[in-house]
Amino acid sequence: MRNETRRLFAAYKDAIAKLNGVARVDEKFSVSPTVQQKLETKVQESSEFLSRINFYGVTEQEGERIGLGVSGPVASTTDTTQQDRQTADIATLDGRGYRCEQTNSDTHITYQRLDAWAKFPDFQTRIRDAIIKRQALDRIMIGFNGVSRAATSNRAANPMLQDVNKGWLQHVREQAPQRVMKDGKAAGKVMISSQKKDRDFENLDALVFDIVNNLIEPWYAEDPDLVVVCGRELLADKYFPLVNRTQPPSEMQAADVIISQKRIGNLPAVRVPYFPAKGLLVTRLDNLSIYYQEGARRRTIVDNAKRDRIENYESSNDAYVIEDLGCVALAENIVLDLTTEEAAQ
Repeated sequence: MRNETRRLFAAYKDAIAKLNGVARVDEKFSVSPTVQQKLETKVQESSEFLSRINFYGVTEQEGERIGLGVSGPVASTTDTTQQDRQTADIATLDGRGYRCEQTNSDTHITYQRLDAWAKFPDFQTRIRDAIIKRQALDRIMIGFNGVSRAATSNRAANPMLQDVNKGWLQHVREQAPQRVMKDGKAAGKVMISSQKKDRDFENLDALVFDIVNNLIEPWYAEDPDLVVVCGRELLADKYFPLVNRTQPPSEMQAADVIISQKRIGNLPAVRVPYFPAKGLLVTRLDNLSIYYQEGARRRTIVDNAKRDRIENYESSNDAYVIEDLGCVALAENIVLDLTTEEAAQ
């Protein structure tokens, strides 16, 4: 590390220490609540998808879901000459809880890269943003692919972070299997074909109509905020232009929600990072939440001269929550058997 880079890095560490009210950052410290809130906001703002779902700070590691944002009908009538009017809870509370599990986000930046960044006036911001962007992407990856939490995870065996925490789709599989379509006439696949007699559906529209009508609660079936989150193998790339609206360059980095020009089952089709390639999820995006435990974020910044790099050890206690399982339908193992003409459409 060059002397000028070391001076900038020392100033970066001093700023982190001052913000968190600690003397030094090379010893494990608790991130202050104010800084934690700002970090979580930055993580959410770094991704358009995360900005469309809920981020909630919770005091306890486990407890009852917050349940805000999505709920069933509350309108009613009452003959008050016979009985009292009854209120309905505007939150969706059904006895399901949450548990925030520790997730480590341990990263390093080489001296060589720091030297390259030292020439820019936003040196400290570059370090922060590089860490935040990766944490945001990892949260999305866990949300759609996490199936369990191992005591020690293995990225080589589970490259989509399947063993870091349970994500949204896994909660649907475990807590509402009646809202999951994973088998058709043949076990292990849902066949989409206009030609084969053993097909389950003629097209994706028919599949989406079916799961909306049969797997989602009726009061959500007509919800104007419903979308179809679809895997990359199910709709041609030409229906997903990189940007659907004019955006300034500063917003391009966050544009990871791509809205299709084509609707599926009369619902907007969206693609987000790391969603399973052969799956469909029908829900409202604000039905998905990430809970983080307030006061539980830990951090250590180490200058590791033995490896010519700085190392950032950081952890957060997180939970991935479906607020209302009645507003979810999941289809998996979708197999497309299309004619050449259909594939070209």
